[in-house]
Amino acid sequence: MDGGQLFVESALIGLAIAAPVGPVGLLCIERTLRQGPAVGLVTGLGAASADAVYATLGAAGLGGLIGLLTRLATPLSLAGCVLLAWLGVATLRRAQSHEAARLPDSHSLLRAYGSALLLTLSNPMTILSFIAIFAGLAGARQPGLADAAWMVAGIFCGSALWWLLLAYGGGRVLARLGPRGRQRVDQLCGVLLLGFAVLLAWRALA
Repeated sequence: MDGGQLFVESALIGLAIAAPVGPVGLLCIERTLRQGPAVGLVTGLGAASADAVYATLGAAGLGGLIGLLTRLATPLSLAGCVLLAWLGVATLRRAQSHEAARLPDSHSLLRAYGSALLLTLSNPMTILSFIAIFAGLAGARQPGLADAAWMVAGIFCGSALWWLLLAYGGGRVLARLGPRGRQRVDQLCGVLLLGFAVLLAWRALA
């Protein structure tokens, strides 16, 4: 399989992984609503970067590191749930206080990127998914360096494409809601983020 085909197939997989609505999707929507599409996009790029990190480890087949992360799956997942709950509470407090939207600066962009990166990295079992995906793409053999680079680049670009569409396409729709509608969306995002925190904590401990 040539590099271009690997890239396209991996990009479609990255798009499919990013598209389902989850905690990072809610954060992207909430931040797009409050601070504009640039912050929403950077939030999504944090998740895409985490996917690329785990895709790299999966492509490399680093058995010892993968085993360590698997053993740490529960504490890492619980740490992610705490971060998720904190983000949910912060979202609800902003909605309740009618806090005005702020123009993004370098610090807000960095915080948006870092929080999404950490939240996505808190699920190390993602590596096992990428190992299975790459085994299928590479024909059940360890991919070479060039093939692995095409796969990881495709995963990142496909994921990033989804966040670009969500932040800028969804942002246009959200902008038409008006202050009252945006407050309702803020409240819904906060409740759902807390719900995800509880659900993921229950799964981690079950």
